Amino acid sequence: MSQVLEGSPLQQGRDAAARHAWREAFTFLTEADAHDPLDPEDLEGLAQAAWWIGRLDDAIAAKERSYALYIDRGERRRAAVTALSVAQDYFGKLAHAIGAGWFSRGERLLKDEGDCAEQGYLTLMYGISAAGIGDHEATLDAGRKTLEIGSRFGDRDLQAYGVLLEGNALVAMGRVDEGLSLLDEATVAAVSGEIGPLATGIIYCVAIDATAKLADYDRAGQWTEASRRWCERQSISGFPGVCRIHRAEIMRLRGSWSEAESEARRALSELQNFNLHFVGEGFYEIGEIRLRMGDLDEARDAFRQAHELGRDPQPGLAVMQFAEGNPTSALASLRRALDDDVGQLGRCRLLTPLVSIAIALDDLETARSAVDEIDKIVETFRSPSLRACALLARGELQLAVDDAKGAAQSCREAWRLWRAADLPYEASRARMMLGVALRATGDEDGALLELHAARAGFEKLGAVLDLRRALELVGEEVSDALPKAPSPSPRPVKTFMFTDIVDSTPLVEALGDEGWENVLTWHDQTLRRSFGVHCGEEVDHAGDGFFAAFDDATEAVECAVEIQRTLAQHRREHGFAPHVRIGLHATQATRKGNRYTGKGVHEAARVGAQAGAGEVMASKEVLDAATVRFPISEVRTVKLKGVKQPKEVAVIEVPLP
Repeated sequence: MSQVLEGSPLQQGRDAAARHAWREAFTFLTEADAHDPLDPEDLEGLAQAAWWIGRLDDAIAAKERSYALYIDRGERRRAAVTALSVAQDYFGKLAHAIGAGWFSRGERLLKDEGDCAEQGYLTLMYGISAAGIGDHEATLDAGRKTLEIGSRFGDRDLQAYGVLLEGNALVAMGRVDEGLSLLDEATVAAVSGEIGPLATGIIYCVAIDATAKLADYDRAGQWTEASRRWCERQSISGFPGVCRIHRAEIMRLRGSWSEAESEARRALSELQNFNLHFVGEGFYEIGEIRLRMGDLDEARDAFRQAHELGRDPQPGLAVMQFAEGNPTSALASLRRALDDDVGQLGRCRLLTPLVSIAIALDDLETARSAVDEIDKIVETFRSPSLRACALLARGELQLAVDDAKGAAQSCREAWRLWRAADLPYEASRARMMLGVALRATGDEDGALLELHAARAGFEKLGAVLDLRRALELVGEEVSDALPKAPSPSPRPVKTFMFTDIVDSTPLVEALGDEGWENVLTWHDQTLRRSFGVHCGEEVDHAGDGFFAAFDDATEAVECAVEIQRTLAQHRREHGFAPHVRIGLHATQATRKGNRYTGKGVHEAARVGAQAGAGEVMASKEVLDAATVRFPISEVRTVKLKGVKQPKEVAVIEVPLP
């Protein structure tokens, strides 16, 4: 058992974990572990801290050590729960075979343990697995068993998990009111602080996902905002990435497209070493945003990356193919997706664009069949937004069969529902279709009113492809200056890092080409590992330097210090490591795809050039934005090459390892 002294790293780590100061907890517990290996309970604390700051590999390593120690002690139940937790982490990394192996370990350990609270965590895993393959009856049964076990043993986390599983299954089965009531109950438990942080995060995630799929965007938006505030209070890095994906979807639907893209890209940075399933979701969301903006190249690339990570890129990819003038491929894509077991709500999302594509191909039978199925799904789930989808699909079909009056009624009601739901893009599409329908009835004045309203909506949103169509319908000349596929460039605030090896030319001469290449490879791997751990995005790599971007200034500072400490430690233990200068600057910049441009980027590069060997130089903008736990030199004013205004900078002192 580790000795605990007041003020020792171990005690400081425990205290930090108790108040959810995860970064402090990780630092102190890691330090304590280096001096005296931790016992399994403290290793669990280290794993939890690592998990919450997004260091999944460190979390897994600590849990695996904890598991082995519990086995040595003969504490099979605790070892089993630890094994199930490791399994879940590997599933998040998409390492399914390894995850299955750990799950089997946990299952085997609990087989002969009889009636105990730990059996509830095994039942919970059964429920999660059943939900993943769409077996709603099995999910419902597992949820009820989990709740029952949690109630008998007084485990509030298990009780909340059980309610969550049951509610999610009922919603998926079409018993919407019952299911939403239970989801609300579980989420209130999360808000009130009755349960642990992990259970709270999972409950938020599942509840938001379920309500978003149901198109209950008001409820999903409320829980998303609540989860964001909770994440910020907990200083969490892992779950915010998941929360941000949901938040980005809500922001997109509300019409804030540039902000939604920034949120989704920040999520990708946080999740890249954490949960690859949600990374795929993040790329899909970026594809949807870029598709609406009319940037088909960026949309295609995002859908491709989502697909590579196992996220079906439909219906976004099919809509993009349709926009490119390839309805045959689009229809084939949707038909393939419909062959999978995606559930009723998933089918509704695929069938809605299929109607438009089938009509364009004059395949009215396919369109009619899709509209009828959408109506049945809406009848089951009774969501106003899904009803609006069904009405617009029926309106398109009515127009195709020359029922213009019926089409106008359907499109008008769809517009009213989407306006009430505050979904501006969908509302503008309905108004444009309404204008077309009114024109077909002979009501040209009414048609122009609706088409001009749609035109204004698309213009405000930046939906250029839809805007071009609206301009054509009102008879206005489409200017050549209006791009067919624009790429509105967001200007997010980022903390930029520039690194550079000092005196690299003499090193090449001293080491020779082969030796230098080996050093450079090690250097690149070391820095990239730190970027990944601290949610940094590698923007460029030229020669022996890196250009990286961070959403969080504190993460940028932590990353820079970790790099310099790692190099210093390697130098002390192995006799050599290159000396690197690092500069940090927080500023606004223009984003174009994966690149950043603008005055702020130039300033950041010049701040980096001011740093000396082994130094971390930071602008005052970084110091003001970050929580810096290291000593800082006196702030001084420097003149940067090529920059008119002087810049205030300081050196962040790097403690020796």
